[in-house]
Amino acid sequence: MSGSALKPAAELARANNVRFPNESAEYRRAREQLLAEEIELRRHIERVAALRRALPPGGAVTKNYEFEGESGKATLSDLFGDKQTLVIYSYMFGPQREQPCPMCTSFMSTWESKLPDVEQRIAFVFVARSPIARLTAAKKARGWTRHRIYSDVSGDYTRDYVSATDADAPGYNVFTRRDGSIRHFWSGEMGSSTADPGQDPRGAPDIDPLWTILDTTPEGRGKDWYPRLSYQRSRRAEVDLDESPMAYRRRCWPNTPVRSR
Repeated sequence: MSGSALKPAAELARANNVRFPNESAEYRRAREQLLAEEIELRRHIERVAALRRALPPGGAVTKNYEFEGESGKATLSDLFGDKQTLVIYSYMFGPQREQPCPMCTSFMSTWESKLPDVEQRIAFVFVARSPIARLTAAKKARGWTRHRIYSDVSGDYTRDYVSATDADAPGYNVFTRRDGSIRHFWSGEMGSSTADPGQDPRGAPDIDPLWTILDTTPEGRGKDWYPRLSYQRSRRAEVDLDESPMAYRRRCWPNTPVRSR
């Protein structure tokens, strides 16, 4: 349905008959205004998604990048399997890191249970710079069983599609394979240069439901909290709760745009 055929958001909000015990008239007026904005947000999300789907063909992938997986070597073409679309999430666990990035780990833990659904539609794999034995050990330690993980041993893929300086950086890239031709389709391009004042340089849409859930609460995302690898054991090599978000970003994403949050 075109935008001109849609009912005004304020009209839909006024027609809403949801009420809760003991709410005040002031609360209901504010909630109705918020509901209208939420309807507009839903519509804007769909408009942006439609623009993304309508992107013209991206750059042709001329290298058949090689990775090391749990079952041996695999090329970029192999990663598609029988699907036409491939998502590669590059997570921060290079050989120089003692532990995986807590933020990347949060994403990946959330996606673990959804992979059987996601993989009905597309191929989804995870790539990092550490040797495959190290990645496999970390996967086992987290209790992940569904992740298809690969090591970018040469770093060629990472340098071309994640960080030209070979930094240990996060990346989310979508590729398509049509008529035997592989092309880049989309990548998150928001970073420090696109951040709004007072906010983390997060992308949109948020790929971790953690932040969407927190956005529905009065506490919100907060300014000094990030997920950790564990909430029981030592905080060594993890985020210090007293550390500022900017200091955290500088430590976890040195010299590279941050695409998280």
